Amino acid sequence: MNRKLAIIIGLQAFLIVMLFWLLVFYGKDEFEAMSEQSEEEIETINRVADKDGATIISISPAAQKQSDILTSPLKASSHQASISTYGNVVSIDSLIELRNRYLAVKSEIDVLRATFNHNKSELERFKTLNQDNKNVSDKVVAAAAANTRSDETKIAAAESNAKNIADSIRQQWGDTLAQHAINPKTSDLLQALISNKKVLIQTTLPFDAAEPKSNSSIMIAPTAAPSHTMRADYISPAPITNTTIQGKTYFYHAVTSELRAGMQINATTATSSKKSNGVIVPNNAIIWYAGKPWVYQKTGADQFSRKPIHTDIEVEDGWFYQGHLKANDEVVISGAQLLLSEEFKSQIMNENDD
Repeated sequence: MNRKLAIIIGLQAFLIVMLFWLLVFYGKDEFEAMSEQSEEEIETINRVADKDGATIISISPAAQKQSDILTSPLKASSHQASISTYGNVVSIDSLIELRNRYLAVKSEIDVLRATFNHNKSELERFKTLNQDNKNVSDKVVAAAAANTRSDETKIAAAESNAKNIADSIRQQWGDTLAQHAINPKTSDLLQALISNKKVLIQTTLPFDAAEPKSNSSIMIAPTAAPSHTMRADYISPAPITNTTIQGKTYFYHAVTSELRAGMQINATTATSSKKSNGVIVPNNAIIWYAGKPWVYQKTGADQFSRKPIHTDIEVEDGWFYQGHLKANDEVVISGAQLLLSEEFKSQIMNENDD
């Protein structure tokens, strides 16, 4: 009985194995046919092609509109090479204080000279009277002579004091501003600085930068408002350097009532009189790939090509560029990232085909 049951179970197992093998054998072709059909169904359209060594992405006008791909013509521009640096608005309190001390000493010298001239005349008169039968005693003459020598000593000390103050002004503010400060008649520049119609700017340039020329100017803007630019005119070299920025320092003055002493400013100074011609690439046209900036140029009604650019010179609302892009060339300002994805999706498909 047990042997018969074992034979039956063995036959049933054999039949099951045979049926499974037949199912796999005859179902393989149908499975492969279904897989091929599925791959054909999910195959995507290749929109990327190579043309004369350049990668071209083709997007129909309807697809561009649907994907919100927008372009804009590049604007022509010119650029003058310049250096960007930093500076600050300088308080002139110490300059005014030194000027007041200097002028006070000069006034004191004038008074001493007047006293000296008077005492000297008196001395001469006493000498004459003394020689005329001693109408004035020798003691009076001696006292008058002592007063004269005292006046000379006071004048010499005051002149030395005035010279020291003037030297101090030059050490702190340079020759040009020192001349303005020690002049008894207040100059237009100094008066404008005192009345806050102008501000004094100190900027720092690199050691290898060219010396500013007289009557030259720079553009400045508060660091908190870089777009709020204004012109500052050159005055002179500044004898004291900036404690935080190493370089050559210079004084400029600007007509403004918006800057305050101690404010930090950005300064841009031209390094060449020649201007370069190029185009302005808008900020929203630039995409970054492999650490480099690129733009998509519209080369036809439905064709786009990725072009490298460089972003060395930043200008307002974009970058100044000289290269293979010209004025009125159309670049993508919306949807560039979509084109980049489309371009590299094609590369992935090609790798899978291989």
